Amino acid sequence: MTFVHRAKRQWTQNNNKGFFVTDTQFSMTLKPRFCETDALGHINNTVIPVWFEAAREPIFEIVNPGQDLTKWNMIIAGFTIAFTAPTYYGEEVIVKTHISRLGNSSFDILQSCWQHGKKTAEATTTMVHYNYQTEKSEPLAELARQQLAVLTGTA
Repeated sequence: MTFVHRAKRQWTQNNNKGFFVTDTQFSMTLKPRFCETDALGHINNTVIPVWFEAAREPIFEIVNPGQDLTKWNMIIAGFTIAFTAPTYYGEEVIVKTHISRLGNSSFDILQSCWQHGKKTAEATTTMVHYNYQTEKSEPLAELARQQLAVLTGTA
């Protein structure tokens, strides 16, 4: 799935850490490091999920402003990934992050990895707004729901 970039602007809520936001997604550009390659000369399949986690930081900021670990309120309920082409060392990679489903207390994050205009991996992560003291899910705060809804493209 390719998203149309509209009015690209620097994401400033997170101290300008290299994220760009369009109307429906965040994008993060990175350059693969040599240590992330494997014996076949491409990026190891264990690395891309780590990149996807890093690219979820703007989503974490929406649900847990300030990302205070003592008030952490999210848990991963599931993660699936499909590798569609090799990703190579030395060439820029763009990780795109989009909300594909928004529920009452959970949401799905759809992410894709792109190199030279070709999608090399795609993952869906289900996140749950979670209370670690009660060990139960909780409804998302209304402000977080509104901000996440914008990233679905349906708000």
